[in-house]
Amino acid sequence: MSGRAAAASRAAEEGSHAVGGTVGSLLITGISTLVTNDPQLGEGPLGLITDAAVVVSGEEIAWVGPASRAPAADRMYDADGRALLPGFVDSHAHLVFAGDRTAEFDARMRGLPYTAGGIRTTVAATRAASDEELSAGVARLVGEALRQGTTVIECKSGYGLTVEDEARLLRIAGEHTDEVTYLGAHVVPAEQDPDAYVELVTGAMLDACAPHARWVDVFCERGAFDGDQARAVLESGIKRGLVPRIHANQLTHGPGVQLAVQLGAASADHCTHLTDADVDALASGVTVATLLPGAEFSTRAPYPDARRLLDAGVTVALSTDCNPGSSFTTSMPFCVALAVREMGMTPDEAVGAATLGGARALRRDDVGRIVVGARADLMLLDAPSHVHLAYRPGVPLISAVWQRGRQVVS
Repeated sequence: MSGRAAAASRAAEEGSHAVGGTVGSLLITGISTLVTNDPQLGEGPLGLITDAAVVVSGEEIAWVGPASRAPAADRMYDADGRALLPGFVDSHAHLVFAGDRTAEFDARMRGLPYTAGGIRTTVAATRAASDEELSAGVARLVGEALRQGTTVIECKSGYGLTVEDEARLLRIAGEHTDEVTYLGAHVVPAEQDPDAYVELVTGAMLDACAPHARWVDVFCERGAFDGDQARAVLESGIKRGLVPRIHANQLTHGPGVQLAVQLGAASADHCTHLTDADVDALASGVTVATLLPGAEFSTRAPYPDARRLLDAGVTVALSTDCNPGSSFTTSMPFCVALAVREMGMTPDEAVGAATLGGARALRRDDVGRIVVGARADLMLLDAPSHVHLAYRPGVPLISAVWQRGRQVVS
């Protein structure tokens, strides 16, 4: 980094507040490639601008365009020939948990049977943990994700499975993100009858949890909740003002994707096993297909066919599915690289899915783009192009991150 860039970085870290408490404007210049995600602003679907500049005022983007036309600002940050992108939007994560499932992963990788309990193991450890322990765990994972460019992250409950514990997990999640999802219907607890548990999830548990959540989710899968049960969970949540999303078609083909489209769900997540009818339904509806390649990587399962979805005109998002059992990663760059290598996506498509796609899966238009009026969530790569996210997998490329206009990583 040049001396001028280092000085600008230090100024940003010091708070970048003008006299009187108002936030001064910041000009980021020297950008080799700017990903705007607005085709009207630049070239291709990503709206690429070369030799670009961006002005941030307060928490928002105030100006975007060629560096030669950039207006003056109170401060300047020299990107020094690096690429600038919107912050990643991770629309599917399970961050409120306790315990460790290393042995389960190790056994799976060695091809050995493992019967320690899966999700239920995490449920037991989570119930036993204090609020302080759980909140510290979420903070650690959110910070880890932020250092890798993720400026918006969704967080689910689902490791409590009692009225008190599910509400507790949602309250803790809400300390760290606005995107909180009620997932009481993760699995049926060992001590419960399935039908009685669905009654609880759609009744007393929903009453306790709805005030703390924006979304309602259900794991619609063989061994978890069938189509009728999933419909009951989602429709009950809708009646309480929650917006539906769904774990669908991960392990086998099932009714989850069709149910998501019928209910106008924001997203159907996983989408690994799809029929032509499922793809057609997604293409004709408003539901985003959120793909989670970290889960396939960690379980050696077949990857979703992103190429098939994209060619059909489906809106696709990428997410980490960060959880302790099947995808213990907070790295969106890793998921971008997997999507390009294993799922038939181009680097442009994968970057778009990890930013704007995630925003669409959360029904947000204020993030995932670098346009005037959008929230100033930005990440600077230590590389001249966004393609390096796939070209240099596993390399720590995030040079700086701004969240709501404030530099939080340098």
